[in-house]
Amino acid sequence: MSNRPVTLTVAAAVLALEGVTAVVLGGYAGVQTVVGSPVDVSSSIIVSAFGVVVGAALLWVAWGILHAARWSRAPGVVTQIFALPVAVSLVQSGQYVPGVLLIVVALAGLVTLLAPATTRAMIED
Repeated sequence: MSNRPVTLTVAAAVLALEGVTAVVLGGYAGVQTVVGSPVDVSSSIIVSAFGVVVGAALLWVAWGILHAARWSRAPGVVTQIFALPVAVSLVQSGQYVPGVLLIVVALAGLVTLLAPATTRAMIED
């Protein structure tokens, strides 16, 4: 798509950022499981795998958004909606920097995914 709107590119970048973050954190948890001494190894492995799988899925959705695939918008929007309560919980627990950053990123994702230019790009054949 040569005339891709900026909102579509920004939405894809937001989802890619979230995906890479999830993969990195899942990988970090996996490394800590191996080199550290977790209380529950099974739970640590599951959390690590979950982070990597969710991150990979978000990267796939970001690819879909970048290519204006219709299927990719709904999971992108749902991800941003789910991120907001997580961000509020972070802020309420005193983790202000990651909480506020996640609020900003999630709102940017929602605004760009729901922007009229994105809608037009995704419904055109």
